[in-house]
Amino acid sequence: MGPKDAVKARLDVITMGRSSVDLYGQQIGARLEDATSFAKSVGGCPANIAIGSARLGLKSAILTRVGDEQMGRFIREQMRREGVCDSGIATDPHRLTALVLLSVENDRSFPLIFYRENCADMALCEDDVDAGFVASARALVVTGTHFSQPGVDAAQRKAMRLMREAGGRIVLDIDYRPNLWGLAGHAAGDSRYIASQSVSSHMRTVLADCDLIVGTEEEVLIASGEGDLVAALKTIRALSGATIVLKRGPMGCIVYEGAIPDDLEDGIVGTGFPIEVYNVLGAGDAFMSGFLRGWLGGETLETAATWANACGAFAVSRLLCSPEIPTFEELQYFLAHGSPHRALRRDEAINHLHWATTRRAAIPCVLALAIDHRAQFEELAARAGADAARIADFKVLAVRSAARVAGGRDGFGMLIDEKHGRPAMYEFARHGFSWLGRPVELPGSRPLRFEFSQDFGSQLTEWPVDHCIKCLCFYHPDDPAALKEEQQQKLRALYDAARKVGRELLVEIIAGKHGVLADDTVSRVLEELYVLGIRPDWWKLEPQTSQAAWAAIEATIARNDPWCRGVVLLGLDAPQRELEDAFAATAGASIVKGFAVGRTIFMDAAEAWFAGRIDDETAVADMAERFGKLTQAWQAARGRMTA
Repeated sequence: MGPKDAVKARLDVITMGRSSVDLYGQQIGARLEDATSFAKSVGGCPANIAIGSARLGLKSAILTRVGDEQMGRFIREQMRREGVCDSGIATDPHRLTALVLLSVENDRSFPLIFYRENCADMALCEDDVDAGFVASARALVVTGTHFSQPGVDAAQRKAMRLMREAGGRIVLDIDYRPNLWGLAGHAAGDSRYIASQSVSSHMRTVLADCDLIVGTEEEVLIASGEGDLVAALKTIRALSGATIVLKRGPMGCIVYEGAIPDDLEDGIVGTGFPIEVYNVLGAGDAFMSGFLRGWLGGETLETAATWANACGAFAVSRLLCSPEIPTFEELQYFLAHGSPHRALRRDEAINHLHWATTRRAAIPCVLALAIDHRAQFEELAARAGADAARIADFKVLAVRSAARVAGGRDGFGMLIDEKHGRPAMYEFARHGFSWLGRPVELPGSRPLRFEFSQDFGSQLTEWPVDHCIKCLCFYHPDDPAALKEEQQQKLRALYDAARKVGRELLVEIIAGKHGVLADDTVSRVLEELYVLGIRPDWWKLEPQTSQAAWAAIEATIARNDPWCRGVVLLGLDAPQRELEDAFAATAGASIVKGFAVGRTIFMDAAEAWFAGRIDDETAVADMAERFGKLTQAWQAARGRMTA
């Protein structure tokens, strides 16, 4: 969709200018020369502000260019995931998307290298600026870097004129990077201030058209051309009636309306937050996002400044830029409860809220065909005298059967293992499923053991970011204390690893094989794990015999983690009729979001296929029929519950 297409809902803000891919060195305390692995995210001041504003509840868009390659598509896709309107993103067929390499060398040095020679966003031109698109927003954010070259300067000035004609407001983030104005070498990407009368003269021509001007002390100096801060603010005031926001790093900010006082402390000050500085890069973009949320939301300037300070505090306490900006729920939680940690990245409650409110996609239901079984397939192949290597081939057929039922619809998924299922994972990726879970437990282990290595966290970096960890634990609340403690420690270690590397976690609990399954059995298990701080994204649970059991489970989850994605039912090789009864028993339990069933669907086909009694197509058709019927039964049960 192009910028001339109608924007259905009025936008709050359009940001304009840089959009890049940040590659952050993950070795903290190392020189950029010594970084060996990098975390990828969207970067660039306007791109970060667009994402931050969307996270805080504003309807945002970005006006920029990206390359016609994988990094450009990443930016566009990430914008969509974050809820940012991408109508203003143009694809440049001739130029590459900008890249930035960054690192945290220490708490004062943050080296970065801009790869921006003839990049896509610096080719943004007046033709990219559509009057209807600009007029669809209440405010426009322009940024300093895109006044540094004639073409992008003209594009921003056109957008400003159109916004003024439409009656909207214009925001300037001074965003001064000396080397992007050609004033410093490539190695000086972290340089924040070099005096330049040519830059100052140019920036002064922008000020009169602005309603809000935001900058650090150094940026206020460059925008004014003055050498003294009071004089700089008074010069800006002489040129512009804009609200001026002076960012002061760990001291928060001061907001000025009207005349600039001789004592700068006499401005409007929001609440500040003493935070350990971990990485200052991106803090200003988070700050601007918070200020815009208050300013455009009709809050007082004191409130807008407080929200901005808090968002900046989150950013400096974390590693990346746009991924670290808080959501509105997270911001409000922090303002209400604070944190016992100066390093907010160590606050488990806030980190969980951040994780849960920034997940990659909404998944309202999961209807999954589970083929992650390993021992069962090995037994099937052995009984038939078949080569175990054929297990992988059968699992590919199972994926095709699930895809035939899904038909590209949302809500369908699979469980596939690493041991026999890697070709199936490749097949899975071709069909547009919503969800994939991968088991990590050693089959049948009790106490819990991981399959390939007990240091499982080191393996997760190899997983695609949207693959969900699945771990089965045979756990009963009446187990011996030593067994429970060992299993709890294992699950906690897995949970920590999942959060560290950013992968979702499904914990599967089977209690009925090792004790009585009463109405409170599973809820007691969940409560014990929640007490340990284990808050998985999903639970996979065995069918319960009563609605009272489901009510207890739902209450436990709601009390401990209202952000849990939900529960999926496991099958335990039950006949379809029993599973249909289990679906009906979840009436009133909205926390149950679907099922992940395997042997009920694939067992007969697998036995016949390994024995050579049926061919590939017959096996696919048989599994598709069973999976389809189970899916219809689930949907019918849900329909009866909501009717």
